Amino acid sequence: MSNSEHPAAAADPAEGGHPSAWLLLIYKVPSEPTRLRATVWRRLKGLGAIYLQNSAAALPASPTGERALRKLRREIMEMSGTAVLLVCDALVGEADILAGFQAARDDEYAEIVDRAEDFLVQVEKEHVAEHFSYAELEENEVDLAKLQSWFAKVRGRDAFDAPGRTAAEAALAKCETSLEIYAAQVYARESDAH
Repeated sequence: MSNSEHPAAAADPAEGGHPSAWLLLIYKVPSEPTRLRATVWRRLKGLGAIYLQNSAAALPASPTGERALRKLRREIMEMSGTAVLLVCDALVGEADILAGFQAARDDEYAEIVDRAEDFLVQVEKEHVAEHFSYAELEENEVDLAKLQSWFAKVRGRDAFDAPGRTAAEAALAKCETSLEIYAAQVYARESDAH
């Protein structure tokens, strides 16, 4: 079977459409130590997979997702667990799976919006206290870069353009503007000092 005929290559959720195939990882890891289950859960969450039920996680089929899940399957096997990776179609209930993906991404975007609001409050405190220093500016730049990086990760796994993305983008834009205004104050104070 050529790569173009491979079922996982048939889906293109990045185009905004519905996948024609899903990757389904069904696994079992030893109950002890509990860190093994947590490791698998974190990996799946990082990929953007959603749980259909305990130990059964789904992703839209793609070559990247397939590679990541194959690797995770191998790691589960090395943990003395068992795992099966399937490429399948959803015969019934695909709308529920899609809704699960949208809800998961919207939750992540909402967290970003919350953190962005915290960032804006912090920058405002610096303005009110007239604490315009390069050290504070650098700290705020690092914080904004972390938010932007986090957004990029969520956006990368947002296969279906979840509605919450718009609010997260707007919140980050406000953060950028706020930081630019703060930076201008820092530079102005520096110029006045010389």
